[in-house]
Amino acid sequence: MTDSEKPEPSSDIPCLVIGAGIVGLCTALSLQERGIAVTLIDPQPPAEAASYGNAGVLSTWACIPQSMPGLWKSVPKWLLDPKGPAKIHWSHLPTLLPWIISFLRAGQAGRIPAIADAMLALNHPTLELYRRHLEGTGKAHLVRDSAYVFIYRDPAKANLEGFEWRIRRERGTPLERIDAGDLRDLEPDISPDYKAAILAKDQGRATDPGAIGKALAEKVTRQGGRFVRGKVQRLIPREDGDFRIETDGGPLQAIKVVLAAGAWSAQLLKPLGFRVPLEAERGYHMVFKDPNVTLNNSIMVTDGKFVASSMDMGLRCAGTAEFARIDSPPDYRRAEVFKSMAKQLLPNLNSETTDVWMGQRPSFPDSLPALGPVPGLPNLTTAFGHGHLGMTAAPMTGRIAAALVAGEPPNLDLAPYALERFQ
Repeated sequence: MTDSEKPEPSSDIPCLVIGAGIVGLCTALSLQERGIAVTLIDPQPPAEAASYGNAGVLSTWACIPQSMPGLWKSVPKWLLDPKGPAKIHWSHLPTLLPWIISFLRAGQAGRIPAIADAMLALNHPTLELYRRHLEGTGKAHLVRDSAYVFIYRDPAKANLEGFEWRIRRERGTPLERIDAGDLRDLEPDISPDYKAAILAKDQGRATDPGAIGKALAEKVTRQGGRFVRGKVQRLIPREDGDFRIETDGGPLQAIKVVLAAGAWSAQLLKPLGFRVPLEAERGYHMVFKDPNVTLNNSIMVTDGKFVASSMDMGLRCAGTAEFARIDSPPDYRRAEVFKSMAKQLLPNLNSETTDVWMGQRPSFPDSLPALGPVPGLPNLTTAFGHGHLGMTAAPMTGRIAAALVAGEPPNLDLAPYALERFQ
């Protein structure tokens, strides 16, 4: 894919989408369905940031926020364990502390049902909408039906009466608890140390998240969309309600703007008077390129808090939460821990040839994105902050953002996602 020529500043772009990740691409396709000409701008080629390294789970029933009752009890142990699922760069702690407080408040039991409902509204349509977007690309095979398998060493912990499983069940998630024998039949390569599992059925998985993004980007281009390589430095509202966009390659002008720049979105809102608690929560993955084992479904390793999935490029293990400044260099020791953990999961794994990766998840404390119009700036729509679920929530997010740009009712209560919920 080659970059389009940059539009002349004197020619207003009907709709500029800032960010060519999976959310921006799905937004562009939904805009094109409505006949709206779209330009995307990003400093990187399409689909090469957070969604590229996704664990591949397309979780139609995702409704459990990251902050849950009692989670705080586990955090000190995680932070002290070099292989634990969470790490904080201590120099970042003063900046992070208000986010942590808000995160813990979001995990109060009384707040969970409303958050779960809002999460499910965005995530449940994902398979249907991805398959629609992939029509005509020749890449429909990159999305497969799957179960999401939560595995346990201690069978007593595979308890469908637990709080998070009740939240899922109350929202219609098809669940099944299986014992060690059925788990062996389902996933023969998994270690016999795992004695039970809970299956969340009717899910999907991506066999190459980055390739899905590339396929969607190519479709946007075929349908007349334009891509501009550049970094947006500032959004300047004009008197007529449109926008002047200052970039490192010169100014642009747009009638409507969708802000889908992931972890970098908050920096563009700040000069407009909006401070939002968005963290660049860093996630890592390791790909075993010649694994010699196969997983038939997406596997959540509950004791290690990571996901393992067979993909076209190998077997990917992804997870961890690392909190640091957005410009801090990667610490690939966070990815290397997957090697020993994956060998415990899959005893016959060939771990000789690997790739590692780091990406920045845009995370709000309540696990919900900022989705909707910006107060006082009706031509600016936000579509960012999905945390761990950007890949899953992208199609519905794009559909809603496009409807707002077109002046259509979104058919969804946007209050849970409102930018001003943090003001």
